[in-house]
Amino acid sequence: MSPIVQGLIFIAVLAPSVILHEVAHGWVAERFGDTTARDAGRITLNPLVHIDPMGTVILPAVLALTGAPVFGWAKPVPVVPARLRRPVRDMAIVGLAGPVTNGILALLAGRLLLPAVSGWV
Repeated sequence: MSPIVQGLIFIAVLAPSVILHEVAHGWVAERFGDTTARDAGRITLNPLVHIDPMGTVILPAVLALTGAPVFGWAKPVPVVPARLRRPVRDMAIVGLAGPVTNGILALLAGRLLLPAVSGWV
């Protein structure tokens, strides 16, 4: 498979994962009383609002061009703990919302892809 195709597949898988991760933080915070993410327009699937220039574009591009392992980050969703009903507990749950979303996506991807690759191993 060509590096260009690999890169496109990487982006096609990574972008929705990162976006849903960030949206989950904002959505859960809103459920617990903090509308900051909604007010900032961050509870959306529009990838443009989740782009952090350094973490989403520059660093991953430089790493890819140099052959290093690629990593990066999205723009963090704003959360104001004082607006949450039970700040300590709610911040813990808001913090877990993104990783739990990624875990669910991984399970779904595994379930969908396992039949396609089961003969390869």
